[in-house]
Amino acid sequence: MLVDSHCHLEYEGLVDHKAEVLRRAREAGVGAFLNISTKREEWDQVVGTANARPDVWASVGIHPHNADDHADLTREELLRATQNARVIGIGETGLDYFYDHSDRARQQRLFRLHIDVARETGLPVIIHTRAAEHDTLAILTNEMGKGAFPALIHCFTASAEFGEKVLALGLSISISGIVTFKNARDLQEVAKSVPKDRLLVETDSPFLAPVPHRGKTCEPGYVRNTATFIAGLRGETVDDLAEYTTSNFYRLFSKAAA
Repeated sequence: MLVDSHCHLEYEGLVDHKAEVLRRAREAGVGAFLNISTKREEWDQVVGTANARPDVWASVGIHPHNADDHADLTREELLRATQNARVIGIGETGLDYFYDHSDRARQQRLFRLHIDVARETGLPVIIHTRAAEHDTLAILTNEMGKGAFPALIHCFTASAEFGEKVLALGLSISISGIVTFKNARDLQEVAKSVPKDRLLVETDSPFLAPVPHRGKTCEPGYVRNTATFIAGLRGETVDDLAEYTTSNFYRLFSKAAA
């Protein structure tokens, strides 16, 4: 069994035929899904999908692109949203300086707010970082100094050095279908080296469909293509990789295991 540790089931391309998308994924051997939110107005729908399906879980959080629209978000509001039994993660949150859709100071404030709630609840922070390695690492290091919290870098595309440093802080790394792209040589090297107990797989669907589906709307079932490719890089069977990445998911997202 595989787990798609990061998908957006409420996004265009998936939401209108969600039942069929999930059926195809289950037939491909995907046994659980983490449905990710990126803005406050999605929370009810994301959690509602998880409430209706025993193999779907939910996160609550604000994507850095949406930080400007959520300047009023409070710690208490986010904390309340985590209390639903199907909410097992916080995010996605983090920093994106590539597009700079939101003020960087607001991105940083909300990132720290998510971490604060993660520290209190024990729920993992799901981190998006793009063109912001220095500040992401600085915030993670500073916040870990205040007290440990569980976290992972989702859709990892950063440098190997960044990967080594976040692993040293205790984070996990999730790899998407980008790893199958021909120009992803650096990421492929990272995928070979992540310790077995820190690796997760994801689709980030409906984005980033892996080879051989590149150019199509990505679906959670395509996590098998990504897992098969990574297993080949690591000299492992896909069944072995599925076993330990699934175990890692339930260890990190321990509320789902409970």
